[in-house]
Order: sequence, then structure tokens, then C-alpha cells
Amino acid sequence: MKRREFISLLGGAGPILPFAARAQQSGPIRRIGVLLISGAETDPDMQARGSAFRQELEKLGWSEGRNVRFDTRYAAAILLGTCHW
Repeated sequence: MKRREFISLLGGAGPILPFAARAQQSGPIRRIGVLLISGAETDPDMQARGSAFRQELEKLGWSEGRNVRFDTRYAAAILLGTCHW
């Protein structure tokens, strides 16, 4: 294949690629921010509450990775300045 043919092939396929990528998404992914107190990473009670929260949202049609994303931060990390957004 000649160089000129190859470049025109790439140029013709370029506008099609963004449409194919958009067609796969069913809608925007919503973000839910969760701010937890220090020690919540290892607290079994807080882990159980978080799991129950996510299960209830799934019953309502909100599935993590499909149409919702959870951004979890811990208060201790924010107060100490070790949290990187």
C-alpha cells in the first residue's frame, strides 16, 4: 500500500471512531462521593453499611461501573493532606 493511500485511509476512518465509542455507552456515569471518618477502612461495621448502601442502589437500577461510580475518601487522609484527588 502506498503512503498516500494509507494516509487517506486513516483520515477517512478518523471521524467514524468517536461515533462508535459513543454508541457503546448507555448514558453518563454518575458519581457519588462518600466521605468516611478515620479508621473506616478497617471497621467491619462501616464496611457492612457501605455494602448495604450499594446493594440498595443496585435494587433501584444503579450498578457500579455501569451507570454509577463511587469516589470514597477518608477524613483522616484529607485532614493529614495525604489524599490526592
